[in-house]
Amino acid sequence: MYKQLSVLRYNFYNSNILYGVRIFIALAGTTYIPWLIKQTHLTIPLTLGMVAAALTDLDNRFARRLQNVLLTLICFFIVSISIELLMPYPILFVFGLAISTFSFIMLGCLGQRYATIAFGSLLISIYTMLGYGVYQPWYMQPILLISGAFWYNIITLLGHLLFPIRPIQDQVSLCYKQLATYLETKAMLFDPDEEGNFDKQLITLSTVNRNLIAQLNQTKSSLLTRLKAHRSQRDLRHYLHYYFIVQDIHEQTNSIHIKYQILSNTFRYSDMLFRFQRLLTAQADACREIAKSITYHEKYHHSTKFNRMLTYLHDTLSIEKRKSTAAPDLLHALNYLLDNLQQLDRKFVSIESEQFVLVSENHDEQLADDNTISLPFWQFVKQQFTLNSSLFRHALRMTIVLVIGYGIIQFAQLKYGYWILLTSLFVCQPNYYTTKHRLLLRVIGTFGGIIVGLPILYLITTQEVILLLIILSGWLFFIFRNNHYAYATLFITLLVLFCFNLLGNHTNIIIPRIFDTLVGCIISWLAVNYIWPDWKFCHLQDIVNKTLVNNVAYLNAITTQYHYGKNNSVEYRLARRNAYNSDAELSSVITSMSAEPKKKQQSIAMSFKWLYLNQLILGYISALGAHRQKLHNAEIVAMLTEIQFIFLKLLEKNISNQTIDELIIYLEQKATNKILESSNIEQFIIQQIIAILNLLPELIILKKKHKDNGSYNI
Repeated sequence: MYKQLSVLRYNFYNSNILYGVRIFIALAGTTYIPWLIKQTHLTIPLTLGMVAAALTDLDNRFARRLQNVLLTLICFFIVSISIELLMPYPILFVFGLAISTFSFIMLGCLGQRYATIAFGSLLISIYTMLGYGVYQPWYMQPILLISGAFWYNIITLLGHLLFPIRPIQDQVSLCYKQLATYLETKAMLFDPDEEGNFDKQLITLSTVNRNLIAQLNQTKSSLLTRLKAHRSQRDLRHYLHYYFIVQDIHEQTNSIHIKYQILSNTFRYSDMLFRFQRLLTAQADACREIAKSITYHEKYHHSTKFNRMLTYLHDTLSIEKRKSTAAPDLLHALNYLLDNLQQLDRKFVSIESEQFVLVSENHDEQLADDNTISLPFWQFVKQQFTLNSSLFRHALRMTIVLVIGYGIIQFAQLKYGYWILLTSLFVCQPNYYTTKHRLLLRVIGTFGGIIVGLPILYLITTQEVILLLIILSGWLFFIFRNNHYAYATLFITLLVLFCFNLLGNHTNIIIPRIFDTLVGCIISWLAVNYIWPDWKFCHLQDIVNKTLVNNVAYLNAITTQYHYGKNNSVEYRLARRNAYNSDAELSSVITSMSAEPKKKQQSIAMSFKWLYLNQLILGYISALGAHRQKLHNAEIVAMLTEIQFIFLKLLEKNISNQTIDELIIYLEQKATNKILESSNIEQFIIQQIIAILNLLPELIILKKKHKDNGSYNI
């Protein structure tokens, strides 16, 4: 009985299951209501309207959700009516198609909310084209499409009223799950048996870090939109503190206190690194337990084994000190590494006791709003109308793609040709990498759906079973659409086959479906290759410069706190997040570059070197942030300021390498002379300064190679 209750409880708190239930109810309504009134042909527009609404669904507070629903329905209705009215007039239609496509995509400059609604509006326009002439009178199809969208939104709003905080719980829980993966990946760097693969492991870690950063940003956005309306709501404050803690833990785990290759070489025959690795892995498990406690509304219980692990690790480090087999600066760095992990443990304990505000350091509970537009509205929009804007280029590209697709339909008189436009809308993305990936999966999914669907349609002729298969295929499409695009395409193809079976012409659409999919994919591929292509290697200079600037800003925020004292102010957290976001963006751009056809292998190799060096630099800076406290030694604080000056000099195009070398040598000598007469925390800061300075010559060499190669000048 207890086991059954546990399963029931798990299902109740499982958001994926709840999402599946919502989709199932929506599909059941659009399918069986027409069946009950003996009008099964109405299933198609109702279901398509519901699908479009589900694809434009955005998490938000209730009032903003109502606004989104109203705006979405108005846009859907205007677009659908316009298509019905303009379809008989091809010349007017093509102008309307071009203007609406460009305008809707450019709406994305106002934020994700408008970009999503714009995509849904374009989707509903193509759905209207697919059903043009089937439903009479002419306004019947727009009404049916809007009815399907309205039905889905009613179910979503009811779900929000029943579980208003559930999306926030899910987002925060996912943060801790992603953090657990990051900790496990980080633990692999402490493997003493590793031989020269640390650069590759850091690159792998950057990919995991990119996923964590994306999740943190999504969680911040969900928290921010709700806090604007519910600043005093206790549950939101509760999860806000969880979010702040995961940010602090990320900073501490991102820290690098010493090069991993040095650790491996020095302690290969000791159990020291195994203990660090085991502790990090255990802390990853603790993050998963926290995620579970958030999901199930349970109290987190911190294991007592961490006390033993930390004690034994401390004893092991003490034994190593007595042996004197390692350099004093290395043991000193390990001391701070251990202190860093002890701080993590104290944060886990604070979660167990629910004393989130440990000291006054977290008194600033504001979240920076990234969507705030500082310029006047029309001036901001005007700035987007330039070929330097990737959104503007994509809007022009998509306009051309859809117009060409429509031209092919008119020229060849394709009855079901609007699937060319539908395929192009889903496949053609702002960059080559994503388009290429989706293109292949779209073709595989379409062929797979037809291969699976044809035998089913020949074997099953009962209308009720076909309706059930429509619900099942639509439900599976939404289950797989975010993580398995090929499967999602397979099931949406099945949905189309089953829907057209209701009209009695499923066999007539097989060849057109295949042909239109291939044509849409070819047009999209040609577009991202030849219509203002967004090659990532062309933008790498800007990304690298942005990364260095944000690293300097982060280091400056840390330096300020060494001067005035530790404080988790919104300014500090914003500087830290910008640095991490830039690192994640650099990782994403370089990953995309590796799939581009015009890439230069030398440039790719050097770009991964940039990523590797940035991982080290950001890790050393994060370690300074993890141990920040007020210092009374102004000279050491000044050294941190001088490092910022050197980084800024690296950004100057006309600065000579000799000038930078002289600055590095001067500061390195200054730091080396100062280290012996400093206290523990001061010695640690100087060691981090020296570690950063040791990386700068590699940056200079890399800068020169890029300049000589002609790829870009940093």
